[in-house]
Amino acid sequence: MTFPLSYLLFFLTLISGTLLAISSPSWFGAWIGLELNILSFIPLITISMNPYLSEAALKYFLIQALASTLIIMSSCLILLLPPMSTSLILMALLLKLGAAPFHFWFPQIMEGLSWPQTIPLMTIQKFAPMFLISYLMTSPVSTQIIVLSGSLSALVGALGGLNMMKLRKIMAFSSINHMSWMLIAVSINDTMWLMYFSFYTLISSSIAILFHSLSAFHLSDLLNLNCSKSLYNLTLPLSLLSLGGLPPFTGFVPKWIMIQILILNQMIFPLSILLLSALITLYFYLRILIPFILLMSPSLSYNTKYLPSTSFSFFLPFIIFFNFMGLLLPFPFISL
Repeated sequence: MTFPLSYLLFFLTLISGTLLAISSPSWFGAWIGLELNILSFIPLITISMNPYLSEAALKYFLIQALASTLIIMSSCLILLLPPMSTSLILMALLLKLGAAPFHFWFPQIMEGLSWPQTIPLMTIQKFAPMFLISYLMTSPVSTQIIVLSGSLSALVGALGGLNMMKLRKIMAFSSINHMSWMLIAVSINDTMWLMYFSFYTLISSSIAILFHSLSAFHLSDLLNLNCSKSLYNLTLPLSLLSLGGLPPFTGFVPKWIMIQILILNQMIFPLSILLLSALITLYFYLRILIPFILLMSPSLSYNTKYLPSTSFSFFLPFIIFFNFMGLLLPFPFISL
C-alpha cells in the first residue's frame, strides 16, 4: 500500500496533537490536542474508497467523539464535584485507550484497517491518553480504578484471543492484554509504563511490518505460506514469542522488571492475574508458531512463494536484532 505525500502532513499534525495534549496545563488544552489527534488520524484511515476503511473510520470517530464529550463535560464539573469529575475523565480516557471494560470497539476497528494503519492505532494513539491518566494518579480512588481496569484488560485480552483466527483481531486482543501491564505500571510510576510502552511499540510494530510484508490477514495465510528461506520462517514465530514475553527474548525484559516492582510494592493479586493472562496469550501465540514451523518445509519448492516486498528485506535485520536481543546479548539482562 502506497501513501500519498500529503499524508505526511496529517501524520505531523497527529504527532502535534499528541504533544499538545500531554504538555497542556489545562484540561481544555488537553482536549484540543486530543481532538487534533483524532481529526488527523481519520484521513490516515480513509486512504482509499474502501467500505471497510470507511466503516472503521466512522466507528473510530463516534467512539472518540463520545470520549471527548465526556472529557469536556467532566472538566467543567471539576470545581463543583472534584472526585466524580476525576472518575469520569478517567473512564473517558480508558474509553479512548480501548481498555476493559471499554474495549468493545478496538478489535472491530483493527479488523477494518490495513497493517500499516494498525501500527499508529496500537502505539501512537495510546500515548496521549496514557500520559493524561498518569496525571490523574493523585488519589486512592483513581489508583483503584486503574488497577481494576488493568486486571480486567488482562483477562479480556487473554481470553478474547483464544478462538480468534484473524491475525488483526489477535493483535488487537494482544494490545489490550499489554495495555493491562501499562495501566498497572501507571499506578506505580511514570518511568515503568514509559519503559514498557517503548518495548511494546517496537515489538508490535515489527510484527505488523512482517505481517504486511507477507500479506497475511488470517491464520490460514500463514499456514499456506511457504518461503524459500528458513530465516523468514523463523523470524515471525520467534517475534511473536518475544511479544508474548517468553524468556530470553526481548519482550521478557519489561515484564521481568514489572514483576520485580510489583513484588516490591506487594501487589500480589494484580501480579497473579497478569501472569495468568500472559500464559494464556503465550498459548495462542504458540498455536500460530507450531503449525507455522512444522508445515513449512524448504523442500516444497513447487509451492514456494517469494517475498516481493523490498521493505521486508530492509527492516528484517533490525527486527531480528531487537526481538532476539535477549538471545544475542543475554548477559546484560541477567543482572536486571
